[in-house]
Order: sequence, then structure tokens, then C-alpha cells
Amino acid sequence: MTAFLRILLLPALLVTGLGLAACERQGPAERAGRSLDRAGQNVRDAVDPPRGPVERLGRSVDRAVN
Repeated sequence: MTAFLRILLLPALLVTGLGLAACERQGPAERAGRSLDRAGQNVRDAVDPPRGPVERLGRSVDRAVN
């Protein structure tokens, strides 16, 4: 491995490791934010309901992923 690759690879691995370590616990602000997001989604569904089965499926996938 060349020195150039080591210079590029080491910071990338460190940033990735730190990013993963920071995602373990959720604080109260993150839980409150998620609650607000869900409330906003419920309001959007009440004002503009999904029109077809594909749109309903897409919204449920969005909720499951986010």
C-alpha cells in the first residue's frame, strides 16, 4: 500500500468509525424530533391522503425507513 493511499484511507476510516459510534443512543431531542416528524406526516395524510395503493405503500415505506 502506498503512502498516498494510507493518507487517504486512515482519515476515512476514522470518520466512519466516529460516525457509527455517535449513532448508538438517542437523546430526548431526537425523540422529540421524531415525534414532530410523525405528527407532520399525520397532518399531511389528513390534508392530502394517498390516492392509490402504490402511494400508500410508498408512504408506509418512508415511515418504516425514517
